[in-house]
Amino acid sequence: MSSLDFFPASPGIPLSTLAEATGARLLEGVAGAAPVYRVAPLEAAGPGDLTFLENTAYAKFAAETGATACFISEKQASLLPARCTPLVSNEPYRAFAKAAALLFPAAGRPQSIFGMSGIAPGAFVHSEARLESGVTVDPGAVIGPGAEIGRGTVICAQAVIGPGVRIGRDGAVGAGATVTHALIGNRVILHPGVRIGQDGFGFAMGARGHLKVPQVGRVIIQDDVEIGANATVDRGANRDTVIGEGTKIDNLVQIGHNVEIGRHCVLVGQVGISGSTVLEDYVVVGGQAGIAGHLRIGMGAQIGAKSGVMGDLAAGGKYLGAPAKAARTFFREVAALAKLAQKGE
Repeated sequence: MSSLDFFPASPGIPLSTLAEATGARLLEGVAGAAPVYRVAPLEAAGPGDLTFLENTAYAKFAAETGATACFISEKQASLLPARCTPLVSNEPYRAFAKAAALLFPAAGRPQSIFGMSGIAPGAFVHSEARLESGVTVDPGAVIGPGAEIGRGTVICAQAVIGPGVRIGRDGAVGAGATVTHALIGNRVILHPGVRIGQDGFGFAMGARGHLKVPQVGRVIIQDDVEIGANATVDRGANRDTVIGEGTKIDNLVQIGHNVEIGRHCVLVGQVGISGSTVLEDYVVVGGQAGIAGHLRIGMGAQIGAKSGVMGDLAAGGKYLGAPAKAARTFFREVAALAKLAQKGE
């Protein structure tokens, strides 16, 4: 089988251009005319490749790298061989991310599965939907009446956009995703299989059975949010479910009805958040953590993987365990239990 590269090498960008675009700098006397075409890890990079070093665990590979250039701190720049040009940055990984986006602009969000622009044959766009010029709609996608979609947004194959949904500019809705009862901002990325706006899990429980409570709220997703494949965001029951600006949500995350997530939060894979809980800005939640309903998680709190959050958490704290507690307390309990186990041997 012939080799197939889904992201072909860039035509090439000079190092001086990348330095200017990323806020990095070339060392004095170093020419910036050499181009790079690809990205690669430090230990596997060759001529024409761009790489980076930020985690000191990988410093052992620096001296042998074959890369043309490397984003690196000034302190570590001397580790590189003469054939590799340092691009000095205080944040090498962040600079690398910006450079990779310039080299591979199509890798940043879902693209047309059909490899086209405009409305494809086989797309179903209701006559009362309003699409700005520059919207791409793939075959099999369905856009309902009254939906509005801004220019530069891509609706991939088999995606469904419900009646009255609003989607801003330069966004993407991945293949097979569904969006209903939602207002979505600019530059929002919804990966394949995402479900936005379906019923929240609301029932009036009782001995005579569980009576369904109609879910009549919306989902509000602000600018620059990214939601990973097969994640779900339920619409509000009697108010809105809100995802704040710049928040990043991994694959397979469940967000219940009426949840409010602040700006620039990070939710890692398989997190579950129960209804009506509030996460303030800059909260980080590790993989498989579960958060009970009607709680408030303070600004900048960090919740470790597999934690079970059953009460409010203060701003800025680090929490682990089930039930979740301050990280220092958690580690003391683990150490104490280990000592008890040793005594029993």
